[in-house]
Amino acid sequence: MDGLIYGMIRLLTYRAQKKTPSQRQSECAMESIAYPVSLPVTNAALNALFDAAWPDHEASDFAATLAHSLLYVCAYADARLIGFVNVAWDGHLHAFLLDTTVHPDFQRRGIGVQLVQVAAAATKAHGVEWLHVDFEPHLAQFYRQCGFVPTAAGLLNLTQSTYQPKT
Repeated sequence: MDGLIYGMIRLLTYRAQKKTPSQRQSECAMESIAYPVSLPVTNAALNALFDAAWPDHEASDFAATLAHSLLYVCAYADARLIGFVNVAWDGHLHAFLLDTTVHPDFQRRGIGVQLVQVAAAATKAHGVEWLHVDFEPHLAQFYRQCGFVPTAAGLLNLTQSTYQPKT
């Protein structure tokens, strides 16, 4: 029996050695990530995450946004906020994914996909039928990985000086 256990340990060690350091680090990181839904999160933590992920981020008070959201999902590595996604809604059948963010030190490990999948499942549990997302072209592959399919949509920038409401 001891020989069998020793052999299994050697096999597992050999397999672990065949992985690159980034693969081992990624696996360890994925095991310790928590994805709570709509638990309290501080402005300081959100602003620190957004500062790291978005170069033009200006500190803001997220309280009003979160109060009007259907839900939001955070990703924590231990006690550190490393990811966030917000779900706004129309109060009935449609919800909208906003602000999908992962700290640069934790990107490309599947955390963003997991954030979106947790948000989608929690949104579905609220009886919402459609989850929408708008994104820039370079994020198309990411959102396909999350299960979104391309659709035709329109966008109107109300802050542009060229916008003139029809009367």
